[in-house]
Amino acid sequence: MTLAEITFYFLSVLTIVSAAAVVLSNKPITSILFLIFAFFCVASHFLLLSAEFLAFVQIIVYAGAIMVLFLFVVMLLNLNKNIEPYKPILFRTGAVICGGLLMLLIIGALKKTAGMDMVVVDEELLQTTIQAGKVKTLGKVLFDEYLLPFEVVSVLFLSAIVGAVILGKKDI
Repeated sequence: MTLAEITFYFLSVLTIVSAAAVVLSNKPITSILFLIFAFFCVASHFLLLSAEFLAFVQIIVYAGAIMVLFLFVVMLLNLNKNIEPYKPILFRTGAVICGGLLMLLIIGALKKTAGMDMVVVDEELLQTTIQAGKVKTLGKVLFDEYLLPFEVVSVLFLSAIVGAVILGKKDI
């Protein structure tokens, strides 16, 4: 086994354990922290695949922005067990059955694909695909071929930010 395979399996186990901890955790803040850790593990998988841009976007967008939003919402709502309704045993049983069926479906799909061999036909296509995930390649394409649409979108975002600030401004 190579170092990349060992790292992949280690990160996979960490991702699965942290995702299970998200679901099984009793406290919402702990659950959110485990979800952030799972996002970092997924970003590490992207780094193993030489897709640096996707890894950085995963960290910036999901772990950075969305999870901070979740954290603030949970902190502002101040959830506690007194407000949370009790879920009947029928709902819990149904959730466990659906989860078990989903796991059986995933295991069946993995067994079906386990015997398939991966065949690389074109080495040049493989190298082009590997280079497509690089930040340098994406930046070159973005600022060479798509410069005008990039600038138009940036002006659109700027106008949306200015509009949001004007609409959200309180009258003094």
